[in-house]
Amino acid sequence: MKFALIASLVASAAAFAPASNSAPKSTALNAEQKASTALPFLPYPPNLEGYVGDAGFDPFRFSDFLPMDFLREAEIMHGRQCMLAWTGFVAVDLGLHVYPVPEAYEGLTSATAHDALVEQGAMGQILLWVSFMEIFRSIAVMQMLEGSGREPGYFGFDPLGFTKGKSEAEVNDLKLKEIKNGRLAMLAFSGVVTQAVLTQGPFPYV
Repeated sequence: MKFALIASLVASAAAFAPASNSAPKSTALNAEQKASTALPFLPYPPNLEGYVGDAGFDPFRFSDFLPMDFLREAEIMHGRQCMLAWTGFVAVDLGLHVYPVPEAYEGLTSATAHDALVEQGAMGQILLWVSFMEIFRSIAVMQMLEGSGREPGYFGFDPLGFTKGKSEAEVNDLKLKEIKNGRLAMLAFSGVVTQAVLTQGPFPYV
């Protein structure tokens, strides 16, 4: 009984004991961390190091728990898709159509085309073929993550020979341009769709 009473008193006293010195040590460690270039008020995500286009931008720290090759593949592929998507979206509203235009598509804009294409079955066709292609790309991604040696986002597709005979530095410069344009295109496509829906007007949607 006496032992239990003493133990309870010791436990109660511990709650009022001075805090340990661990907090200043943690602060010192944070001070030594490298800062992100894009977000200097946040620490640099170390898993980004060595990738072309790295600016230390990963505020949600996806790179801490997802494979970097997977993230880089996703970024490159979405960037390429948005570069094509922005161009196609604007081209339609500038009058570029596949002639003869089916009667059901007459007068459609890029913003209003979706519902009409769903009704006519065209969007189902697109979904089918894109899904078919994504199955094969998913296999390639899994093989890459298992160590196939393929660089994220690259499938040897260079029909115009932009990288032929180039040094590593020159190839990396081309990759950097692609990544930056892809990032810009992802923002641009989101913006152009929003503006087109809000204004219901032709390009430049103002």
